[in-house]
Amino acid sequence: MSSCKIGDVMKDPDLEKLHALLKQEIHSETAKVAWIELQRFFAAGKAIHVSPDLDLVETALQISTDNSTLIKQWMAKGQLAPVSDAQARCWVDTDATVWAVVVKPWVLVQAFKEQGCEQ
Repeated sequence: MSSCKIGDVMKDPDLEKLHALLKQEIHSETAKVAWIELQRFFAAGKAIHVSPDLDLVETALQISTDNSTLIKQWMAKGQLAPVSDAQARCWVDTDATVWAVVVKPWVLVQAFKEQGCEQ
């Protein structure tokens, strides 16, 4: 059995394996949820809208691994942002169900493309 010392760099296959495991875990924690059930997270400023252009699980993975470069790119493009008041109101008005996954302290939410509540 080999031991890992401080300063050792993880080999690419090991990193890929870790990312695959994390992605699988995130996928298993992703669920369809009625938006009304997530309102307390929105009120606390913890609900983050993920554009339908992005893969929700991949986005959660990048946030959980603190890939700040990619996260900043998505934010600059408007693909990742706090849920807006207008978006939240539309989801309430339409009794929307969204995809959701927790990446503490955030709850990432993604609408179904056909819902018609554009950010």
